[in-house]
Amino acid sequence: MSAESRTAPAPLGLTGSEAADRLRREGPNTVAAPAQRGLAGRVLRQLADPLIALLLAAAVVTALLRDYPDTVVILLVVAVNTVIGVVQEVRADRAIAALDQLAAPTARVVRDGADQVVPAADLVRDDVVKLEAGDVVPADLRLEHASRFQLDESALTGESVPVGHGSGDEIPAGTVVTTGRASGTVIRTGAASALGQITELVRATRPSATPLQRRLAGLGRVLGLTAVALSAVVFVLGLAAGRPVVQMAITAVSLVVAAVPESLPAVVTLALALGARRMAASRAIPRRLHAVETLGSVSVIASDKTGTLTEGRMAVQEAVLPDAVTFTVTGTGYEPAGTVHRDGQVLAETPGQLRDLALAGLLCNDAALLPPTPERPDWMGAGDPLEAALVAFAARCGLDPQPVRAQWPRVDEQPFDQDTRRMVTVHRTPEDRYLVVCKGAPESVLAAPLVQATPQELEQLLAAAHRLAGEGLRLLAVASAVVDSPPDPAHPSGLRPVGLVGIGDPLRGGARQTAEGFETAGVRFMLITGDHPATAAAIGGRLGIWTEGDHVARGDNGGLTAEEITGSHVFARTQPAQKLDIIAALQERGHVVAMTGDGVNDAPALRKADIGVAMGGGTEVARQAADLVLVDDNLATVAVAIGEGRRIYENIRRFLRYALSGGLAEIAVMLLGPLFGMAVPLLPAQILWINLLTHGLPGVALGAEPAEPHTMQLPPRSSQESVLGAGLWRRILITGALIAATALGAGVLAQYFDRPWQSVVFVVLGLAQLGVALAVRAPKPPGVRISNPGLLVAVALSALLQIAGVLVEPLRELLGTDALSWLDLLGCAVISLVPGVALRLAARVRTGDHNEGASARMRPREGAGR
Repeated sequence: MSAESRTAPAPLGLTGSEAADRLRREGPNTVAAPAQRGLAGRVLRQLADPLIALLLAAAVVTALLRDYPDTVVILLVVAVNTVIGVVQEVRADRAIAALDQLAAPTARVVRDGADQVVPAADLVRDDVVKLEAGDVVPADLRLEHASRFQLDESALTGESVPVGHGSGDEIPAGTVVTTGRASGTVIRTGAASALGQITELVRATRPSATPLQRRLAGLGRVLGLTAVALSAVVFVLGLAAGRPVVQMAITAVSLVVAAVPESLPAVVTLALALGARRMAASRAIPRRLHAVETLGSVSVIASDKTGTLTEGRMAVQEAVLPDAVTFTVTGTGYEPAGTVHRDGQVLAETPGQLRDLALAGLLCNDAALLPPTPERPDWMGAGDPLEAALVAFAARCGLDPQPVRAQWPRVDEQPFDQDTRRMVTVHRTPEDRYLVVCKGAPESVLAAPLVQATPQELEQLLAAAHRLAGEGLRLLAVASAVVDSPPDPAHPSGLRPVGLVGIGDPLRGGARQTAEGFETAGVRFMLITGDHPATAAAIGGRLGIWTEGDHVARGDNGGLTAEEITGSHVFARTQPAQKLDIIAALQERGHVVAMTGDGVNDAPALRKADIGVAMGGGTEVARQAADLVLVDDNLATVAVAIGEGRRIYENIRRFLRYALSGGLAEIAVMLLGPLFGMAVPLLPAQILWINLLTHGLPGVALGAEPAEPHTMQLPPRSSQESVLGAGLWRRILITGALIAATALGAGVLAQYFDRPWQSVVFVVLGLAQLGVALAVRAPKPPGVRISNPGLLVAVALSALLQIAGVLVEPLRELLGTDALSWLDLLGCAVISLVPGVALRLAARVRTGDHNEGASARMRPREGAGR
C-alpha cells in the first residue's frame, strides 16, 4: 500500500436521497427468499412414490375387507413417511434462508458527508462503507483506503489464513475483518455479490433420491406388477375349479396384499430411526433419516480441508535455528500447552536458542490468547491468527506471555507494512538496554543490510524455508539485536537471525488413521480445498492419500478434466461451482458421494452430494445444507456412521428375504394347493392374519439386528445394484420354496390322517415363516449372549397369536378355522421347524456366507476404494 493511498482524501459517498432512490430501483441487498411451496404439493409429491402408492392400494383393499387394524397400521406408516419427506423439503429451503443470516445486519456508510449506520439490506451501489476489526463485509466492495487490513475469507474460500488487502482490491461480502481498518465503495449487492452467487448455487442444487429410495421405488413397481399377475393366475384357476367369482376375487386381492411387504416402510423407518439414535450417541446428528442408510453405500468421500481435516486454527508446527537444527512443536488449538520434539524425541527442557526464538516472536506481536469461559470452552486467539500462533508457541516453550511482555516493555515500533512485508518492535530489556526484533517474510528479513549473518547461515535458513514452504506451511523469519541506545525501527540494520517458524493449520488428531480406515472399507478419500497446491499436497501427504509425484488437480488451470476427477485424490484452488462439477462427474460414474465441509463455500456441494456432512463448529449455512452434522467435528465419526449405514442396509435386505419369501410361499400354496386336492388352501382372512403376524412385530424387530462381522472391511455396494441383488433373489426363491413345500406337505399329511387340513396349512405356514425370521438373523457379536432380544419376544408373541387362531373360539369364527388338538399342534410345530433348521445348516456349511451374500461383497467392485 503506497503512502499516497494512505493519505488520499476520503470519498464523500452518496446523499441520502440518492441512496433511497437507487434502493427503490435496484431492490434490497438481500438474497431473494425461495418461492414458498404449498403443503398440499409437498404431500402429493411424497404420495407419488410407487411403494407408497402400492400401500395406499393395500389400505383400500384391507378397508373393503373390514380388516381395520391392518388398514390403520398401513395408513400410519404412510403418514409417518409423508411427514418425514415434507420436513426434509422444508429443511432444504432453510439452507438458503441461513445465507441471509450470514450477512451483516448493519453497515457504517458515508452519506450526505457524514457517517451513518444503516441496515445492510439498504446498501446500494456506490455507497461508501467503513470497516473495522470484527465487522462483517456487508456487500462486495472495492477498497479506497486500507491500513493493516486483513480479512478472514475461510467461510467463502476455505483459506485458513487471513488475507491482506490494499487500496484498489475487491473484497467479497460475508467475510470478516480480522485486523486493521478500511473504507470501500459498494460494487455489487444481493444476488450479484459473492455470497449471492453461492446462494444461487444452493438454490439450484436439489439433492437426488438416495440409493435406498431409488432401490425401493424400483422394488415397489416390480412387486406390484408381479403380485397382480400371480393373483390373476390364482383367480383364473379358482374360476376354472368352479369356485364363486366373488370369493376368488377377494382371494386374489388378498394375495396382492400378502405378496406386498406393507410393513417395509415401517421396518425402514424404524431401522433408520434406531440408526439415527446410535449415530447421535456417537456425536453425529442426521438431519434426515434416509441419510443414515446412504452412508452405508458411500463409495467416495470428498472432504474440505479447513476445519474438517484440520483444526481450523493456526499453530507453529516447526521451528528452525540458524544452525539448521529443527524442532517440531505439538499442541491443540491455541491452548498454551504442548510439547517440543527433536529427532522424534520429546524434550524435557526447551533449549536456550529455541526460547530466544519464542521470546522474539512473542514480543514482536500484537495478539493475545483468551482463556476458556463457560460460553466458550476452548482457548481463543485475539488478533492476527499467525501472531496468536506465535504466542501459543512461546507458551509451549515455557514462557508465560503476560509476565514476559511486562519484563520487556515495548517502547517503539514499525507496524507491519505490505511493501516491506515485515514488522519491527523495540523493547526495553531488564538491564536497561534495547532489544530490536524484526519478523516477516524470509526473503524480506534474511537480507542485508537488515541482517548480518554468514553466507552459510543464510543458505541453511533459506533452504529450510524452501523445504517448509513445500510442506504447505506459512513462514516467518525472525531476527534481533540488543543495542545500547534507542534505534530507529523504520530503518533497522545489523540484526542477527534468530530462526524460522513454520505455521500451519495442523491436522486433527487421528485424521490419518481415519483416512486409512476409509480406504480399508473400500471408500475412496479425496481432499478438495481452495488452498495453494503445495498446501493441499502437504496435507494429502500427511493423510497418506498423496505421495511425491502424484498429480494435484487444480481448479485455476481452466477447468478440471474427467481424467483428473477420476484419477486424483487431491484438488487445490477449487471454487464452489467446481466442487459441484467434481461431485456430478463422480455421480455420473455410479459413485455414491459424501461431501464434508464447514464453510459457506461448501454449502452447494453439501446439497449436491448424496450425503452432505457438516462440522458442528462450522457455519450455520453448511449445517442447514447438510444431511449429517458432526457435533464433535471429528471425521472419524463418519466412519462410525458408515458402519451404521451398512448395518441398516443389511437389515433391510434381511427383512426383504424374510417377508418376500413368506409372500412367495403364500402365493405358491394358493397356486399349487389345488394340484394336491386342496381347492382353496387358505381363506382371505387367513392370508391376511398370517401376513399381519409375520410382517408386523417380527419384521420390524429384524431392523434392529446387530452389524455383521467385518462390516468395515468390505467394499461398498454398487449404487446400480438392486436391493435384491448379490444373490438375494435366489435365496428368496429357495426360502419361499422351502416354506411352501413344508406347508403343502403338512396339508397332504393332514388329508391322509383325515385332520382339518386347511387349518393345518394355516398354522404351519405362519409358524414356518416365524422360524425363518430366526434363521436369517445376523451372527451374534463376540461376547454377547443374546442379541436383539426384541426379535425373540416378537416371534414368540406372533407364534402364540397364530396358534390362538385355531384355539380361541372368536378367532376361529373370524378366520374360518377348525379346532386342532394339542397333538395336531405339536405336529404342526415340529414340521414348521424344517425351513428354519435347513437354512441354518446351509449357512454353517457355506463358510464365510453367514448372511445376505457376504461373500459377494468381498469381491471388489468397480470404483471401490483407490
